[in-house]
Amino acid sequence: SCTIELGRSFCRPDLFYHGVNIMKKETLLNEEISFFALELSLLLRTGISTGDALLLLSDEAGGSMKELLSSMASAADSGLPLSRIMEETGRFPSYVTGLTAVGEASGRLEESLAALARYYDARDRLDRQIRSALLYPALILFLMTVVIFVLLIRVLPVFQDVYASLGGTLTGVAGGLLRLGKALDAALPWLGILLASILAFWAAFRLSRSFRDQVLSVWKKRTGDKGIARLIHDARFAQSMAMCLSSGLPLEEALELSASLMADNPKAAARYRSCGEHLDQGASLSEALTASDALPPSACRLLALGVKSGNGDAVMEEISTRLSRRSEDALTVLLGRVEPTLVLTAAVLVGAILLSVMMPLLHIMNTIG
Repeated sequence: SCTIELGRSFCRPDLFYHGVNIMKKETLLNEEISFFALELSLLLRTGISTGDALLLLSDEAGGSMKELLSSMASAADSGLPLSRIMEETGRFPSYVTGLTAVGEASGRLEESLAALARYYDARDRLDRQIRSALLYPALILFLMTVVIFVLLIRVLPVFQDVYASLGGTLTGVAGGLLRLGKALDAALPWLGILLASILAFWAAFRLSRSFRDQVLSVWKKRTGDKGIARLIHDARFAQSMAMCLSSGLPLEEALELSASLMADNPKAAARYRSCGEHLDQGASLSEALTASDALPPSACRLLALGVKSGNGDAVMEEISTRLSRRSEDALTVLLGRVEPTLVLTAAVLVGAILLSVMMPLLHIMNTIG
């Protein structure tokens, strides 16, 4: 079948390149995407064709990556654009295929790939930081939860027996915790099932990239376009617009191409596409971006100055860099709050349980003494 895209037509070849079905495979890791984009951009800068560049990369690769690159090289030799090849493999995120399509349409494919290499290298470093920052507090929280359960279910009843032998009983907070412990003990089988389900979900999320991608996709759609996710979306949009502006593409086409990068988040895509409506009404680019809330007001003001000075594309690139840096800083701050919050919460709970038991016991012992 044939497809028409961005004013060009091409025929879609069979998806079974070299007799190997490369569909329905897991998305490449951020590190793999970064290295692939960087190496391909360097080879393309030398002037060789996309097919030859992919073939050279396949010669140096191993395992499934060698098979993938070899298949992509065959598809490129048949005349298929790189962005469509990536899309057909099913192993590249929509942002990679979208920004590659922008680079092809603007004549800046090498720059697009270099930008992708930087972006996914930063994503890989950030993912490592997140895993490192969350592993320790998650382990601490799990151990503290186990300690709290043991205190409520096993230790408090022992103290109750001690109180009974001394002619007293647990009251107040300690009595309430004892009743809670008995309720948890009765519900222990259900809690075990819940814990097993949580561990199974965590294991599947950790070990299966396809399952992880599905979960993250649902999470993105539910969280929409807010907070840190909004900063990341805006940085991607600004990066694409910078390339389009520097290539001289019409603003309407540039906006449509840039909005297509947000295919995995309809709310963000609709926000960016609404800029076209304001452009049709005679607004300038900065005014359209401000009216549609496509970029932060400070970024729109900076862009207006850049357009007046004839440096709109460079200013848009700077906006993308600043928004990316802001999103990384926001994530770093958020992660910095997680560990002390979890540890402090668990410590307060354990301390409250011990004090609620020990204080009445000390009071009885003083009375007897």
